[in-house]
Parts: sequence; structure tokens; C-alpha cells
Amino acid sequence: MDEGTDDMSETTSGSDEVRAAYDAMAQAYAAAYPTTEPESAPELAMVDHLVELLGPGARVLDAGCGTGRMSRHLADRGAVVEGVDLSPGMLEQARAGHPDLPFSLRSLTDLGGEDGRHDGVLCWYSLIHLDDTDAVLAVREMARVVRPGGLVLVGFQTGSGVRDLGERMRARGLAVAHLPRWHREPDAVLSMLARAGLVEVAVMRRAPVGAEQDGQAAVLVRRGT
Repeated sequence: MDEGTDDMSETTSGSDEVRAAYDAMAQAYAAAYPTTEPESAPELAMVDHLVELLGPGARVLDAGCGTGRMSRHLADRGAVVEGVDLSPGMLEQARAGHPDLPFSLRSLTDLGGEDGRHDGVLCWYSLIHLDDTDAVLAVREMARVVRPGGLVLVGFQTGSGVRDLGERMRARGLAVAHLPRWHREPDAVLSMLARAGLVEVAVMRRAPVGAEQDGQAAVLVRRGT
């Protein structure tokens, strides 16, 4: 989790660690970030662009929905939203805060359900907790569940390598042992998405602002027909 815009997901091998971390921080996260306070204008512009391109009533999966704050943002703009997350604690907060929206316990690497059932997928600071091997699996799942011509939007911190955010979380009084976060450049993420048949539509990249330590990026891609 980053003070900026992190919702959660998992690695296959480290999913227990990540689940435990987000369970531990769920209440604090929901209290600190009830809506889109962490997002700057460029991030919100990318999310709104996703909704505008899909049109009213589009079926959008919030993959790694966390407390449901971005699910609410999507729904308030006319999307029909379904949220999935690995953390029962985060889902408890999502259901309490947004009882009108459906949320379920799923892994990014196994989204379940029928192929092509969504018009769009939002993966908002969720891919960051997967190593490259598992991120490839997650991207394939997103490509599978979005319809031909549908859109996928991925948000993430830029840079390279992996960091453990456990110490930062413990300093805030949260019982978090380890929380790995992988940093990737937009070209690396676009390449991963392209291998799953998702082609570039738009890219946003910005420098850190305020207390942020890292740059932020979002890439919007379309599944081929």
C-alpha cells in the first residue's frame, strides 16, 4: 500500500502474506481513504476516460477492489460494477461502506466466471503485489474476462525492483510482517499486456507529488476483436 493510490491484490506464492497485511490494515485504510482523496487529477482522468469510452451501463470488474472506494467512483459514473479482492478484511470494509455493490473473494490469478463477461476491467494498484510470473497470469485472466473490444486500465508505481513495505506499515502501528511491492515502467507493463492480446489506447505517467516517494502511471489497453 502506498499513501498514493494502492488497493490490493496478491502474489500466488506470497498470497498469504499479502492477505494478512491487508487484513491487518483494512480498518485503517478505509478510514484514511474513504473515496478518491489519494488520486491526483491525472489518475482520475484515466479512470473517467475508461468509463467514458465504455459508455453508460458498462459492466466493469474492479480487480483488487480493496475497500471499494474506486468501485464507488465507477458506479457513480454509471458503470455496473463488481469488485473482487483477496483480503476478507478489505471486503468486509467494502461491503459495509458500499452495501449496494457486489463484492466477492477472488484472486487476480483466478478471476473465475465466464470468458468475456465484462466490458472493462480496472486493476488499480493491484498488480503491484505480484511478481512477474504471477503478474503475467493475472494479465491473462483480465484479458480472458473482458469482452473483445473491451478495455483494461492498470495503475501502478513506476521504477524497478521490489520493496517490502512491512517496516513502513509497522511504523504506523499496523501488524504487518511483510508486504512486497513490485515497481515497473509503463513499457514493461504494456509489453506484458500486449502478450495477452491487449493493445495500447492511452498512457499516463507523472512524477511524485507531495509525500509520494515514487512516480505513478496508468495504462489503458483494449482487447482485440
